[in-house]
Amino acid sequence: MTRRGGFPVALSLLLAAALIKLWLLPLPSSFWVDEMVTAFVVHQGSAHPSLAVAPQVTATIYYWLPWAAERLFGFSEISYRVPSILMMGAALFLVARLAMRLIHPEAGWFAVFAALTLRGINYEAADARPYALAMLTAAAGLWFLVRWFDSARWADAFWFVLSAALLWRVHLINWPFYAVFVAYSVARLWRRDTPVSWKQAALAFVVLLAALVPVLLDALALMRDAEAHVITKPPSLREFGNAFKFLLIAGCGAGGWLLSRRYHWPRQSSPSVPVLILVLGWWMWHPVSLYAFSWITGNSVFVPRYLSLSLPGAALAGTLAAAYFVPAGCWRPATLVFAVGVLFMAGDNRHLFPPHHNSGWREASRKIQQSGLDAATPVVYPSPFIEAKSPVWRPGNPLPSFLYCHLQTYPVGGTPYLLPFETSPEAEAYAAKIAAGELATSGKFYIYGGDVNVHKWQEWLKSRNELRDWRSRRLGPFGDVDVVLFEKAP
Repeated sequence: MTRRGGFPVALSLLLAAALIKLWLLPLPSSFWVDEMVTAFVVHQGSAHPSLAVAPQVTATIYYWLPWAAERLFGFSEISYRVPSILMMGAALFLVARLAMRLIHPEAGWFAVFAALTLRGINYEAADARPYALAMLTAAAGLWFLVRWFDSARWADAFWFVLSAALLWRVHLINWPFYAVFVAYSVARLWRRDTPVSWKQAALAFVVLLAALVPVLLDALALMRDAEAHVITKPPSLREFGNAFKFLLIAGCGAGGWLLSRRYHWPRQSSPSVPVLILVLGWWMWHPVSLYAFSWITGNSVFVPRYLSLSLPGAALAGTLAAAYFVPAGCWRPATLVFAVGVLFMAGDNRHLFPPHHNSGWREASRKIQQSGLDAATPVVYPSPFIEAKSPVWRPGNPLPSFLYCHLQTYPVGGTPYLLPFETSPEAEAYAAKIAAGELATSGKFYIYGGDVNVHKWQEWLKSRNELRDWRSRRLGPFGDVDVVLFEKAP
């Protein structure tokens, strides 16, 4: 085997090792809150009455994937996350193909390993939520768009329109990405470097627009209540800057520059304007749009999972930065060094099976069960969802409920008493009632939920006269989940 022929084997082995470490080992860990929502929708159906308070939760085509996975492999954290592994793998395959087509024929491996340096890519690959599917549909849309403008084959136009029509149906937050499709198309048409005519392009985009009208109407309807679902404050400039992953792009460019200086590589040609528009648009436009939307409307959507659609673009931007210095014939050895660094530096090196998310709901529920409780033992559940507030929340909310989906995913037994996400006069009146009644007469009870809410209610209940002499102790923490046990003093 020649030296050059050995590179694909070495890179394949390094990629397999990286995927095992970064994608597969976290699969068995506990679900986090949104993944438990996935399980709730699959088991209870999107028409469940409790989901009416959060219609955006079911506004996606994603749920058929975990539904099918459960039918094939049964219910488990692993089976629910496998579809995202497959979707992300397909997305990175298309990223590699785009890098080879747009940047350099040997740049595909580099783009894949650049993507694997990004925590968000690895996180969404093992997440039972729609974001890996969103990255796949975005990558597919761009891949077929590029092929169409290169060849004018209507089959590619069809697959572009289909992929782009699905993108917004995967998640409503994907709306800014359509500007990237349009900008790349206009650049190709304006420069007249495509056999596709303006009329043909207009026809395809009119068909796409018609396919998106129903989603647009749904999105506008949901906008009226957007404020009720805001989970974070508008982003700071620092958060805005962090969204662009400048360290990756700078590192790729600096690495290429250092190698070019060491080995006296000549400067490479600059990419075309359409290529720059596609790569920079994929990388930068989504964070810019969501930042502007968050500040203009006051309804912040600037959270990492919503920004994840831009991450493959960041990997391509890093590849593009390296391509300015790396000549033909040198991509594979440069990628080999890069891949070794990714394998050893990326991911959680402290645990053999690192947690997917800092949420130990499964471990918390087991701890309660192991501590001893019977069917009459009270378990107080603050909801982990901001939608759980008056008038939606009320004492005695019927179960099962989306607002308390952790009761169905990781049940503990006992008698449930449901509290809202935040305190309110209605919530405190109800808590005072059960504190003086069921809790005070129980001998012991638990509070189980997100750590911040558990601690707030722990302090509130400790201040009650009926419970002043009781002892309380934490059974956790379990990441951002906690359990507090109250016991009557002997």
